[in-house]
Parts: sequence; structure tokens; C-alpha cells
Amino acid sequence: MLAGFPVHDVRVILHEGKFHSVDSNEVSFVTAGRRAFVEAVAKAGPIVLEPIVNIEVTVTNDHVGDITGDLAQRRGRILSTEALPDGRTMVVGQAPQAELTDYQSHLRSMTGGEGSFSLEFGQYEQVPDRIQEELNERSRMSNAKQRWRRGEVLAQGFESCVRRIC
Repeated sequence: MLAGFPVHDVRVILHEGKFHSVDSNEVSFVTAGRRAFVEAVAKAGPIVLEPIVNIEVTVTNDHVGDITGDLAQRRGRILSTEALPDGRTMVVGQAPQAELTDYQSHLRSMTGGEGSFSLEFGQYEQVPDRIQEELNERSRMSNAKQRWRRGEVLAQGFESCVRRIC
């Protein structure tokens, strides 16, 4: 898992493995495979991808600046603007889907209910480094909390304390 997200579309080929009747069993092979996979993923430098949507926003001409500024704050890109014959403008752009979860209510408040928009999936793009670091940190914190709830942190602390005393 990377930043708490599962890893997809990975193929692994085992080139060699030896079985010893004394110390080999299924668990040892699974454990070795898991360790090799984690090490390989760490060396590969994985990235998190996010869905990017195409957005078309139609507003009256006096709200175009508000819309373009708002989309830019949401990590969006303005691709074009098109003047419509009825005194309205269509702003065409792209933005991360995660940044547009509250867009309907936000657009309504910016335009007094006179704006409309449509979304369509565009493509996946790499999450910016700053956001990937935040996701990784949140995942680490969440994993630590889960381990604490299960008692693993306490047990590890006890074991290291016993080792120092003995």
C-alpha cells in the first residue's frame, strides 16, 4: 500500500526458490515473497495518481473572473473561454476531482444561483509531491493508531524493555 492506497496492476515473476525439508514451508515462502515485494516497491519509487476531470462552467460574463480564480485555487487549469450569445461565458478547464466535491454549492454561492457546470472524467495524473507527502504522513499516523488499538505498539515496547533489562 502506498499512502494507504492499494497497489494495482503489478506482476511478479519468481525466478528461483529452493525448498528444504527441515526449514521450508508455505509460510516461509509467503513471508519471503512479501518482503521481496515491499523492497521492490520501495526501490521503484511509486506514485499516487488522482482522477482529473474536464469541467465546463457556464456563468454570466460578470462572474468569469471569479470562476477562473476559483478553479485556479483548486489546482485547476483553464483551457479556454467561449463567449455565448446570451451574455454568458463558458469556461472550459480541468481540475482534480477531489478539489470539486463541494463545487455545486460553491458555484451557487458565487453566482447567486445563475451558474451551471458539467464534469466528465479526463485522465489520471500524478498527485503533486506536497500532497503525496501529506497522504503518506496521514497513512503513517493512521497505521500507528491502528497498531496502538491492537496493542502492537505496547507489546513492542514491552519486548524492547525486557531485552534491555535481560
